[in-house]
Amino acid sequence: MRTDIFARLDREPEPPKIEIPRMSRTRLTLFGGTLAFYLAIVVAVLASTWLVIIDWKVMLFRPYQQWPELHAFLDYFVVLGQRGPTAVMVAAWLGWRSWRQHTLRPLLALGAALLLLNATVGAVKIGLGRLGPHYATEIGSAELFAGGDIFPSGHTANAVVTWGILAYLATTPRARRYLSALSAVVSLGVGLTTVYLGTHWLSDVLLGWAAGLLILLALPWCEPLIGTAEAWILSLREQWRARRLAPSLPVAAGGPRPGMFPQRGPSEEQGPAREPVAAVGGRSTARTATQLAQQRPHTVRSERTPVTPSGSRRPPTSRPVTGG
Repeated sequence: MRTDIFARLDREPEPPKIEIPRMSRTRLTLFGGTLAFYLAIVVAVLASTWLVIIDWKVMLFRPYQQWPELHAFLDYFVVLGQRGPTAVMVAAWLGWRSWRQHTLRPLLALGAALLLLNATVGAVKIGLGRLGPHYATEIGSAELFAGGDIFPSGHTANAVVTWGILAYLATTPRARRYLSALSAVVSLGVGLTTVYLGTHWLSDVLLGWAAGLLILLALPWCEPLIGTAEAWILSLREQWRARRLAPSLPVAAGGPRPGMFPQRGPSEEQGPAREPVAAVGGRSTARTATQLAQQRPHTVRSERTPVTPSGSRRPPTSRPVTGG
């Protein structure tokens, strides 16, 4: 007897009507405010303001030495912000949802978000080239343009995007609230864990939160492209299925397949007149098919010369020996 828990694992008979988020006025306001915060953090670090001083105070405080008992747990917890493991876990869940709901939108939305994350965060990391706390060379310096790749925090931005995409794709308001709270807790925890371990400055984490939130807020602008990509992939799948399931006539049952041998016209069946190949003594050696048939008539079986000689077919040794 099945229970409700296992019944939920079945595939839905028809694709559900999923409400696609739109770029509303509230979302635009949040996007503008987050972008202003993002730019303020960048300017504060570039100008080596009070934010850089706080970075150094937190770094010299060395939280991993103040609370060493948390180190073992937080070493594992920070994995929730690594791109590889989190992308695999979230993609597995969204892949099951795509199969169950007859749509590719969850996987395509995740792919679009990760693509934006790599492009935007990676470009800022390489462009600013900030060194991390463990590689800092001068106390009080912002450590910019030194060949590093620490600003903004990739762990923090990745945690915001990969776990926040679950809330973005939620189909009910209740699920969206719960998943938003869960993603906020995980992303905040991952960001502060990197500060505890000394792998990031505090300003790195602040910029990582802002970068991940900007990507989630900008996803509705990508929805038309996601819909176009889904329609194109599904059309390719239908074409592949049509070619695979196309009926084919077996050769043994119905003879040769149509088009296997070229069709000949009435004039080709009679055969064209052949040109003489060579002449010996003024006579042509080429003969038509009609002349060959007349000169070499087909003989029936009774008129053919026997292959074996007439007489007894018994070997000579089998005959009785006579005489003395």
